[in-house]
Amino acid sequence: MLTLYRPGNGPWHRLPAGPKILALMSIVLGICFLPVSWVSALIMAALCLAVYAVPGAGMRVLGRQLVAVRWIILVTAAGQLIFLGPEEALTNTTRVTAAVVISGLLALTTPVSELLDALERALAPLERVGLDPQRAALVLAITLNTLPVLASLAREVREAQRARGGRQSLRHFAMPFLVVALKHADALGDALTARGVR
Repeated sequence: MLTLYRPGNGPWHRLPAGPKILALMSIVLGICFLPVSWVSALIMAALCLAVYAVPGAGMRVLGRQLVAVRWIILVTAAGQLIFLGPEEALTNTTRVTAAVVISGLLALTTPVSELLDALERALAPLERVGLDPQRAALVLAITLNTLPVLASLAREVREAQRARGGRQSLRHFAMPFLVVALKHADALGDALTARGVR
């Protein structure tokens, strides 16, 4: 399975997966419940900066994450500006961006095996009601990794187009990106089947 994990020694890397999931999830939930206002947008941006300012992550990594989700930012901002005012558009776009980028930090600083183990332990009590903790943990781990992986694939497609002197338009980007994303999904499905996951 393609993973975005980057080895390191920073506090986020050293923090065990369980507490890290709880910490980042709490920050994202806090962001989701902030009211719509200019001040809330500033708080969300500050939280995002603070999370990445920790040694081992850094502003360069945050910059790469923001570049990777630039289309999400653009589409969200455009849709919000069409139907809502500038304050709502800025707040909601900042909210979505901060939530995605902060969640991406989990994939960057946690090996998939540790993530699976933590999720499996957290879901173990639900086995009494018929939930398979291993399968549920695998689905959650794949879900957490999907958006950052797709952002990484999008960046690779853009770089390949630039290297070939291709035109920079959404129409020329969409088809190659769709092909690469479907290939990734197919390879992931094959890998899961080979491991006996159905």
